[in-house]
Amino acid sequence: MRMILILPVLLLGACQVSKDDANNTVSVTLNEDVAANTAADVGNTVENVASDVGNEAKETGDKISNRVDADNTSSNTTTTTTTTTTNKN
Repeated sequence: MRMILILPVLLLGACQVSKDDANNTVSVTLNEDVAANTAADVGNTVENVASDVGNEAKETGDKISNRVDADNTSSNTTTTTTTTTTNKN
């Protein structure tokens, strides 16, 4: 959804506007090279952010797993009870 809002701004940045006062005209041209380069840059940035988010999620999952393993290890204690009986003969 956000990409839909960003696209017009990116296209606007690739436009070149020139005003001809002698003829009282304004022309708008789209520089396709600038648009393509900007789109590539945005794509690379999105890819990098997604990769960073994935790495962070994996690291967080590993930390949680390590913590759960540590808690399970420390709670696994064994209690031994010895009963002694005495014969009164």
